[in-house]
Amino acid sequence: MPDVYSTAHGPLARFASPLAARARARRHEHFFALTRLPVGARVLDVGCGQIGLRALEPGLDITGVDLAARPDYPGPFVQADASEGLPFADGEFELVYCSSVIEHVPPARRAAFAREIRRVGRGWFVQTPAWSFPLEPHALLPFAHWLPVGLRRPYWEFGAAGEWEEISLLKRIEVEALFGPALPERIGPLTKSWVCVGLASGCETRRV
Repeated sequence: MPDVYSTAHGPLARFASPLAARARARRHEHFFALTRLPVGARVLDVGCGQIGLRALEPGLDITGVDLAARPDYPGPFVQADASEGLPFADGEFELVYCSSVIEHVPPARRAAFAREIRRVGRGWFVQTPAWSFPLEPHALLPFAHWLPVGLRRPYWEFGAAGEWEEISLLKRIEVEALFGPALPERIGPLTKSWVCVGLASGCETRRV
């Protein structure tokens, strides 16, 4: 598994990275089967980073999309901003995968981002950290995401995230308004993240 906190710094990030990688693998094993992808399905990984879904599903036919250039991405890649449009036909992919990305999209652009994912995919898998979980998952700081930006920004310097980024985590009602019914990934009684596995027709979460 790749280093989940490869762009972060400090002992907290080094400690958290293997734990986060194992948690990501468990989440993937639990939820990704709900997509029921057919053999030979084409998948678009929006916000792929250096490797993204390929680290978990190396046998799939995956095209990566990211805002930044990724010259070392191990497969087909397009540099694009989904909120401004993707260079693909309607329903070109069986699945659009988007993990821990939507919270980085400015709130005013999220509806356009979501529409584009639903346009190019016949189905989608979208995961995002839950606003209700008490630990901010990027800075690894308790309650940071519940603070107003004016207080969050100086607090951010004590965390693992490195440079400041104005990340806005989503509540369940916000996630479902964009991608349909959301399933909880839980740690004990707490919801750590929301996962939407949608059908292009009906926008219903697939369940096993």
